[in-house]
Amino acid sequence: MVYAHSDRPSAAPRGLAGAPAAALKILVAGGLGAGKTTLVGAVSEIRPLRTEERLSELGRPLDDTSQVAGKRTTTVAMDFGRIDIRPGLALYLFGTPGQDRFWFVWDELAQGALGAVVLADTRRLADCFPSVDFFEQRGIPFLVAVNCFDGAETFAPQDVRAALDLSADVPVLLCDARRREDGKELLARLVEHAIERR
Repeated sequence: MVYAHSDRPSAAPRGLAGAPAAALKILVAGGLGAGKTTLVGAVSEIRPLRTEERLSELGRPLDDTSQVAGKRTTTVAMDFGRIDIRPGLALYLFGTPGQDRFWFVWDELAQGALGAVVLADTRRLADCFPSVDFFEQRGIPFLVAVNCFDGAETFAPQDVRAALDLSADVPVLLCDARRREDGKELLARLVEHAIERR
């Protein structure tokens, strides 16, 4: 869905408080520690909004951090960022929380979304299934972006597709969520994919 705001015609129309004439809503999803906050922060042209809290002892039985030993914080509501892809058109990025106890937020975040990036960590590929299922059930176009962590084994996109049992039309790309250019490429490919699907 495109959110339109326009208050005056111009070569690069702007709405109230500098808002773009049109904005596309994109979700960034995936398991705990997959790189969602990192991707939103790397791509955003504004200072990203983050709702991170420190992982606590009380949450330890609920959050399996065995595969992400260095993780100290977690997103509890959402991340938000914005990038202009051309004059008058912006992408609003919403990073979802990774733990299942925060999934009630997903339905709200998904309303009006054009599409989603599902970040995958090949060391914990099964963590992608809830995100993949969520978007498939709601008919929201998505792609899978394999975040190539330092020291993790690299797999070919077709192997990841087979492991996740994805249909042939779902793009699977390799990326480094820390790199702005990788993030921009993912978003451009997602927009193309979502437009093709519609």
